[in-house]
Amino acid sequence: MRVPVRIYATKKLLEAMEDGVFEQITNVAALPGIVSPAVVLPDAHVGYGCPIGGVAAFDLDEGIISPGAIGFDLNCGVRLVKTDLTSKEVKAKLPKLVEEIFAAVPSGVGSKSRLRPSSNEFEEAMIGGGKWAVGRGFGWEEDIERMEEEGNLFGADPRKVSEKAKIRGINQLGTLGSGNHYLEIQKVEKIFDQKLAEKLGFYNNGQIALMIHCGSRGLGHQVATDYLRSFEGAMQKYGISVSDRQLACAPIKSPEGKDYYAAMAASVNFAFANRQVIMHRVRNVFSRVFGKDAQALGMHLVYDVAHNVAKTEEYSTTNHQPPTTNQLLVHRKGATRAFGPGNPALPKIYQDVGQPVILGGSMESDSYLLMGTKKAEEETFGSSAHGSGRTMSRSAAKKKVRGEKLQKEMESRGIYVKTASFAGLAEEAGLAYKDISEVVEALEISGISKPVVSFKPLGNIKG
Repeated sequence: MRVPVRIYATKKLLEAMEDGVFEQITNVAALPGIVSPAVVLPDAHVGYGCPIGGVAAFDLDEGIISPGAIGFDLNCGVRLVKTDLTSKEVKAKLPKLVEEIFAAVPSGVGSKSRLRPSSNEFEEAMIGGGKWAVGRGFGWEEDIERMEEEGNLFGADPRKVSEKAKIRGINQLGTLGSGNHYLEIQKVEKIFDQKLAEKLGFYNNGQIALMIHCGSRGLGHQVATDYLRSFEGAMQKYGISVSDRQLACAPIKSPEGKDYYAAMAASVNFAFANRQVIMHRVRNVFSRVFGKDAQALGMHLVYDVAHNVAKTEEYSTTNHQPPTTNQLLVHRKGATRAFGPGNPALPKIYQDVGQPVILGGSMESDSYLLMGTKKAEEETFGSSAHGSGRTMSRSAAKKKVRGEKLQKEMESRGIYVKTASFAGLAEEAGLAYKDISEVVEALEISGISKPVVSFKPLGNIKG
């Protein structure tokens, strides 16, 4: 290990973490150019090479970039939408809303969009991201400032994306996908900080919100796969050895490293565009069902956060080693950026309060809206948890749960679910996830995120 590891967890969460989490983060802490510390967040579980819920920052001159420490589903992120509707208004229309959203937003393994962008349009989406989607009429101008990086990560170059990756992604714009991706209708369950909640558009228990969780689909997966393979040769070329070949990497400033960053950024931007198109379609569904314009329904984007991404950010590393003010390449795998008040990277509307941090729960548990803090910038490279985190594999969950039975049980508890696959539904059962309230407690006690609102699921669309 070149640097120490810092783990954020309650005793209960720490004792439940798999041994593989500690082994993997030890390997990450041994990578060239890493800046202290390597971070494990309370939702962490074993991933490919690096724990999901892991953060690692690298010096731009001496450090590396590694797909395994970033993730396969590049910019698998979450966006939160508030409305002015109440649970009482939505209750009678909930099945219709869920059914119509399911019809409007293709979901499931290999799901394809009804959009058919040309090759040029697809490349424009990879460059322009959320801004591109808004410019094509998928949303409102105000949406742009409410996306991380304004929905557009600089440095994207579609020429660095393989034809196989482009083929996998070109017909998936505006699709939800499968796995832990979901589109959920929620109600405000509890407000922890009334003043902050109102700043973000939430006033009362029972107010309706929407959460959209998806990423770059086949495009991002293929980009990660392509560069993991090519980086094995790059490591030989640059004399780099790693403890786990799943952490194959290249120097940040090498031609190989730059190519991967450009392809990664293209995938990140596609994911921003993907979530923007989905949100636009959901707004249209609500407008049809309630007979009002989406603006009149108060359907404003609160924020869109990215997971599985690497970004160049500046930190005063007096709490890290070496103690300097540096630009670092921060790898966040299954982790959310969590900047505090006053950070220049934040939009003007959140400059005085900090960045919204969105924690998606399982489809059977609450989700949370928190705020980033200065302490996160000082200790975790401005990072926080991204969800509840798995406790068992998808295959293990399918052995314990029958999807059809789970759907009926959830409906009896007031959660209306529509799924493209009962097997996929079983994989995402609540028992396969950690107690999200425990994750939030760890974040609050440590001071790296401040809870503002919790949300209870009412309707869920699963792939």
